[in-house]
Amino acid sequence: MKPLGPIPPHFASAGNDLLIGGRTAQSLAEAHGTPLFVYDAGAVRARVAALRAALPARIRLHYAVKANPFGPLLALLDGLVDGFDIASAGELAIIAAQGIDPARAGFAGPGKRDSELAAAIAAGVTLHCESAREVERALAVAPSAGKRARLAIRVNPDFDLRGSGMKMGGGARQFGLDAERVPELARHIAHSEAEWRGFHIFAGSQALDADAVIATQAATLELAARLAGEAGVDLPALNLGGGFGIPYFPGDMPLDLAKVGAALAERLADLPPVMAQTALTVELGRYLVGEAGVYLTRVIERKESRGEVFLVTDGGMHHQLAASGNFGTVVRRNYPLAIADRMAEPVAEAASVVGCLCTPLDRLAEKAGLPRADEGDLVAVFCAGAYGATASPSAFLGHGPATEILVDSNA
Repeated sequence: MKPLGPIPPHFASAGNDLLIGGRTAQSLAEAHGTPLFVYDAGAVRARVAALRAALPARIRLHYAVKANPFGPLLALLDGLVDGFDIASAGELAIIAAQGIDPARAGFAGPGKRDSELAAAIAAGVTLHCESAREVERALAVAPSAGKRARLAIRVNPDFDLRGSGMKMGGGARQFGLDAERVPELARHIAHSEAEWRGFHIFAGSQALDADAVIATQAATLELAARLAGEAGVDLPALNLGGGFGIPYFPGDMPLDLAKVGAALAERLADLPPVMAQTALTVELGRYLVGEAGVYLTRVIERKESRGEVFLVTDGGMHHQLAASGNFGTVVRRNYPLAIADRMAEPVAEAASVVGCLCTPLDRLAEKAGLPRADEGDLVAVFCAGAYGATASPSAFLGHGPATEILVDSNA
């Protein structure tokens, strides 16, 4: 029997029924069908409030749209965060469709097409340029876009985020400009027709070690100050990246947010003069929405094969690639998962929860300790609010996407 990851503590149950945003999972599944992603607005509000309380007041919060671009969720976040980070013209169109001012957005990512650069400049987006060549292309298309380009440099630092689940800096990377080449390009932008907007330094993501996050933030502040000083330019803005992780697997412990906030406050109290007026941003995606989401899928068949139990569901890895272990994990471990209509029942057996795809990779839980479940029972996969619906191969085998809803107990 293999352990399951920890269920986020804000979820409760009433008898056997899992509650999401004050409603039972069963009622939501009956109303909207399965497979179904459910996002709890109250959990998102609570997470933002916790961040505001823990981090220095000077820190601005940005939401990384790639984590979850669901429209109603973006509309909720529009009133909670200070800005957004996008990674394509498609995401620019998504936020604009929600009435979000694109001037509040930064655009990072390699391989931006000229048409994307022009669209971003025309909309007032800050471009986090990944290379000197990208800067030149942005300057070239700006006149036709009809606006002054707002340009920042994404820096590839000479360090990474220790313990990061996905390293974005240090060594040779497709992301950003190597730090030693930054001062010359910064001077070039500052003396061009563009509006100079500073640096974006993102060293890694999904870290649960507060000391690692603290060390990375300190190194980021030090590097930004040094590069600005070497370039002889002001530093109007600095995106410190994010990297705050959430517990997915057995044994994972939550990030000590208070410790991170206290250390950052101490650092900000002793910044060099070049950063006295710098707008400082922390960019977060999964930390804001990951634990607010639940993926609901119904058991189609209970099957036994050579002594093992398989719960075959109407969902699977085509909606929850990460939970299947096929999204960046080296060793497959079980996500938090429960039988949503048997929450009060004890563990009765080891069962593997599998999907409806014709591949052995389609496994949402492996030999997990669960109450006995039968056809018609409802499976809940937690930590499904980030990198779920849009980060999974929903077109595979023609099953199509899952329905998504936002539930709000305050509505």
